[in-house]
Amino acid sequence: MPRVPLTWLAEHVDVPTDLTAEQLAADLVRVGLEEEAIHTSGVTGPLVVGQVVELTPEPQKNGKTINWCRVDVGGHNDLDDAGDPTVPRGIVCGAHNFGVGDRVVVALPGAVLPGPFPIAARKTYGHVSDGMICSARELGLGEDHAGIIVLSRLGYGEDVTEPGTDALRLLGLADEVLEINVTPDRGYCFSMRGVAREYAHSTGARFTDAGLATDDVLRERPAGFGVEVDDDEGIHGVPGCDRFVAQVVRGVRASGPSPAWMQRRLTQAGMRPISLAVDVTNYVMLDLGQPMHAYDLGTLTAPVVVRRARAGERVTTLDDVERTLDPQDLLITDSTGGRGARVLGIAGVMGGADSEVGAATTDLLLEAAHFDPVTVARSSRRHRLTSEASKRFERGVDPRLPRVAVARAAALLVEHGGGTVDDALTDVDTTVAPPPVAFDPAQAARLVGVPYTDDEVRATLTEIGCEVDDADATWQVRVPTWRPDLTAGVDLVEEVARLRGYDAIPSIVPPAPSGRGLTRGQRVRRAVADTLAGGGLVEVLSYPFVGTDQLDALGLPADDERRRAVRLVNPLTDGQPLMRTDLLVTLLDTARRNVARGNADVGLFEMGLVTRPDAGAAPAPRLPGGVRPSDDQLAALAAAVPAQPLHVAAVLTGLAEPAGPGRAGRRADVEDVLAHVRRVAQVVGVDVTSTADPERAPFHPGRCARLTVPSGVVVGHAGELHPKVVAALDLPARAVAFELDLTALLAAAGDEPVTAVPVSTFPVAKEDVALVVAADVPAADVLAAVRAGAAGSPAGDVLEDVHLFDVYTGDQVGPGRKSLAFALRLRAADRTLTAADAAAVRDAVVAEAHARVGATLRA
Repeated sequence: MPRVPLTWLAEHVDVPTDLTAEQLAADLVRVGLEEEAIHTSGVTGPLVVGQVVELTPEPQKNGKTINWCRVDVGGHNDLDDAGDPTVPRGIVCGAHNFGVGDRVVVALPGAVLPGPFPIAARKTYGHVSDGMICSARELGLGEDHAGIIVLSRLGYGEDVTEPGTDALRLLGLADEVLEINVTPDRGYCFSMRGVAREYAHSTGARFTDAGLATDDVLRERPAGFGVEVDDDEGIHGVPGCDRFVAQVVRGVRASGPSPAWMQRRLTQAGMRPISLAVDVTNYVMLDLGQPMHAYDLGTLTAPVVVRRARAGERVTTLDDVERTLDPQDLLITDSTGGRGARVLGIAGVMGGADSEVGAATTDLLLEAAHFDPVTVARSSRRHRLTSEASKRFERGVDPRLPRVAVARAAALLVEHGGGTVDDALTDVDTTVAPPPVAFDPAQAARLVGVPYTDDEVRATLTEIGCEVDDADATWQVRVPTWRPDLTAGVDLVEEVARLRGYDAIPSIVPPAPSGRGLTRGQRVRRAVADTLAGGGLVEVLSYPFVGTDQLDALGLPADDERRRAVRLVNPLTDGQPLMRTDLLVTLLDTARRNVARGNADVGLFEMGLVTRPDAGAAPAPRLPGGVRPSDDQLAALAAAVPAQPLHVAAVLTGLAEPAGPGRAGRRADVEDVLAHVRRVAQVVGVDVTSTADPERAPFHPGRCARLTVPSGVVVGHAGELHPKVVAALDLPARAVAFELDLTALLAAAGDEPVTAVPVSTFPVAKEDVALVVAADVPAADVLAAVRAGAAGSPAGDVLEDVHLFDVYTGDQVGPGRKSLAFALRLRAADRTLTAADAAAVRDAVVAEAHARVGATLRA
């Protein structure tokens, strides 16, 4: 986000002398520019200008030579016998790029440099060093560590570097810099010009627009260096380049350093000073908002051609990366090897290395152009290459700026690098004025809810630079060229609301319409989460992206349908390019991370979507951008979207009940996850039956339950994880888990509302039944038989509850047999049950269990 040095902003708009970054942030937020951060240099305390009066080299035993210096720091000198500060301070310095008479920057004891690095008097190399002579890197002014800052070499004269002068203000280290957050529709605020304009809107301060062209800038001039812009249908009918301005500047010390004030401002704005040519173009971009580029004129062959890339073309950009170009990329080329044969750079994104300004460069070709935002944005994202230029172009740059920016940059180059500016100038201009916006002034009051008058609306639009033709009831508003985001009446309404003050908009809570609220599905999902959390589990949220290694860790067979996953074209990480088809794959990864950090007793659950693509589904169509797709295209897109059911899963590791005084801890087991499954099913309002499932990864083949609803649809699995899975994920032994398809559960429950059942006031009757069956008969089958028998008994449907309370195997039931004991609670709604009624229910249960599973009543 752009950074705004307060001293730089003051060159565009009148600001109070005591303006702080905090106050500036408060002023800008009123017009929609939010504060991101306030930056300072990190340097505090006494930092002053000093003049070296003595310098004595002293070789050391370690082979290093240090300089014992006497430095005059004005009023900060040591006191003489008369109490006057006339005795220069003694300072040890290891640098050798300065001498007697040079004026340097001295950090005195009590100062703190970036790091933080406090300065104090200390004994070193046999002397007491009473301060430090500073380099640019030590002060946070850049990465250059060539040596000590010598102020005269940076352009500071003796009139402003008197010994004892405050170097904090001299070097701009006392300046505050405000970083702001700019929304994508207001790209003009990526410049001091744009921020100053907004500050003027907020405070009424006088604003001077440095982006307006003067008569001298617009005067007729002979054609300069050859530039050709190829005919281009563009993207959505918009040409890639509609203006290209080129200016030749000769005899410039292009590779020399830029002036100190410019380097300071670039550093404050977050950019690294490089050389005069590069710094000037960057400075003009930050100041006016027009990205620029400087080419070494000696390496160019006319004409420069702006064209689209050809398939297979490549270019090495300034970051030393060779890139394969796409036919939609807009290129700047020259005619070395033929017309438009050599690629100089990707337009609006980054230049190429072939025409880079070097140490021997003296003649420059300055470029300032206007490129299509969509073209630049696509190239930037295609090559994953974001630059300061692309940030501005893709948000929209003022098409009237190129000529002003070129004139400004040429003047700065000549002023600080010598040379001359050619009178010839190339300006290829095919820009067209934006069409007027039809606007009903009453729309502002209608949409915002504030009774704006026509005069207020007109004044606001004029203030932002619009020209208003109000001859008819529907106004025709011509928007300024620096506001390409204003294309409809609602955009103008937003400007009226913004500049008239969001605080003037009343806060009115609309009445809640009756009959609305959460859907049944939303209520059930919340209830399920509350139930699992109430059962002691902790809800987590994980990214739905997985890799094949995670699927391998779960032991999924090669033909498992869960391996058929949607692959992302642009994954967040190359190692996780797939959308999850199973919730446990990411939940178990979360459990593994917790266990690895020492939390072995884990109870986690997650509710989220999984993606289940259909094997025969057609791929999604590639739709054009910038236009509304047709109904058929939208239908094809909807048909290609894979199913995304909502799942809920949980995993328990370690102890379910911690150890305590007098009791041992209890390990989480299958019964714990089945209990959670029953709670979820009860909340949803559907019966879930569990049966053994010997082949379901990632579960243990002998300790896994298939979960089904009465219709027979499988809605999930629960059980103990396979030992190989536990080992692969480094989980505690015998970890357990479950996963349910909550979408399928909701479908099984239907949409019928739950009807309250009257509570019987008659007493309960209890009956226990012990049934002997073969050892391989599942208890769930016997329980189903018990329920069916009780429901069909002569006493009527009086079964209120039934549960298994004992399992016995041994001599009393014989080999290969087991006894299952069930506790029945019986209650009628209209009478007190008799002993005969209870006996009838028992007999019906035994008969039905015998018919279904061959059960007999235990003697």
